[in-house]
Amino acid sequence: MRLSVVVPLFDEEENVTPLVESVRDALAGDGGWELVLVDDGSRDGTRRVAHELARTDERIVVVELARNYGQTQAMQAGFDHARGDVVVSMDGDLQNDPRDIPRLVATLDEGYDLVAGYRQRRQDRALTRRLPSWVANRLIARLTGVRVRDIGCSLKVYRRDVLTQLDLYSDMHRFLPVLAATTASARVTEVPVRHHPRRFGTSKYGLSRVVKLLADLVTLKMISSFRERPLALFALAALVPLLAATLVGGAWTYGVMVGWGWRHEGVYVLPGTALILLAFAVHLVMLGLLAEQWLLARTSTRTSARAAPDESEGAAACDR
Repeated sequence: MRLSVVVPLFDEEENVTPLVESVRDALAGDGGWELVLVDDGSRDGTRRVAHELARTDERIVVVELARNYGQTQAMQAGFDHARGDVVVSMDGDLQNDPRDIPRLVATLDEGYDLVAGYRQRRQDRALTRRLPSWVANRLIARLTGVRVRDIGCSLKVYRRDVLTQLDLYSDMHRFLPVLAATTASARVTEVPVRHHPRRFGTSKYGLSRVVKLLADLVTLKMISSFRERPLALFALAALVPLLAATLVGGAWTYGVMVGWGWRHEGVYVLPGTALILLAFAVHLVMLGLLAEQWLLARTSTRTSARAAPDESEGAAACDR
């Protein structure tokens, strides 16, 4: 299988049929493709329409989720079921144009691992969609160092070996280029793509997603900066209680030397507080060391898992 197109769907009954037809037209010259439709617990007839289309075309695969988990989880389910060496993700609301897929795939073949589309003349509301997206794109680029001008565009093309190194959760599908660049050392580029106004249904997103995006952005910053060196993160956090312990202990020592005449609060509370803060700083450093050991063990396990099939294949070749 050369190409897999993954499309999460949630209450998109009217969009499924034109979506399938547009994908067929766009990929008419490519025989090795499949379309993975992931129904994310739709409450309308999306699932029924998808199954009807799948019965008429064996290239259409329908993945059903038990309830509405969200776009990230639906996209991860589609990636898990995709069989293509190249995987495409796109929205199911017909705002992305499947005719852009061949151009993105051609760009991928130039030596990239991920090609992200950025929407030209975006057909969304300025205040609730385009302005928050503009701010988020610049904030993400500043914090992570990965320059992607339209991080929220779902139309992207990936190599399979990059996706296998990523585990999506929360709303992390928005940050796939950043995750791929920071955790899988992927080569990322951008290509302009078309964007159409929504014809059927209503958008599932609004300003309420901004809070979740900011929380995920903090997580993303921690992943991109400290994923390979968790000890640095815990050591940085330990500086705060260590500094506080130094100040409290120094104040107590100075008071004893100059004879401030403290009562019980000076004799017991201040040195006790300094010791507690110092113990907390040491505890954080120990947690960092444990995280480093866990990371080392996890890396060794993955390396062994990747090497095991090669060894078995070599043994089978010797037997032949």
